[in-house]
Amino acid sequence: MNLMDLIRTRRSVRKYKPDPVDEAVLNDLLEAARLAPSWGNTQPCRFVVVTDTAARKALAGDRAWMLDAPVIVAVCCDTVDCGHKDDLQYYMLDAGIAMEHLVLAAREKGLGTCWIGWFDEAVANRTLNVPEGFRCVALTPLGVPAEEPGPVTNRRPLDEIVVREKFD
Repeated sequence: MNLMDLIRTRRSVRKYKPDPVDEAVLNDLLEAARLAPSWGNTQPCRFVVVTDTAARKALAGDRAWMLDAPVIVAVCCDTVDCGHKDDLQYYMLDAGIAMEHLVLAAREKGLGTCWIGWFDEAVANRTLNVPEGFRCVALTPLGVPAEEPGPVTNRRPLDEIVVREKFD
């Protein structure tokens, strides 16, 4: 599948088969995330692969459907040794790029993901033993989709979202 097909067909998956994720495939996905660019090449992202049932339950919180996936990947970022400019920290952007690499690589391998940005960070930090100076900023369940999500139909057309040179 080419890149545009991956982008067009990647969807949030909320139903998973219990099939385990092959370790070599998982390593390919983590390699894709590792290769993501970061501000000033600071590489602030760390990836926590969680398969333990109790830990996945804690991370899932009230999203019981996440427990159907055999793996949860957490993206944690170094908030000290990351890109800084004009009082802005760029670790969130770096995490977003890395996560997008991971979810697209998962799609290519036939696996499903669901980007989770709203979760109980304190619970995640305790569960994952996140060190001081780091934040857990994103989670995704990872596994074989139990069903193929339908196509996206609610995207605005380009002529509504693209301007040339400047806003009128």
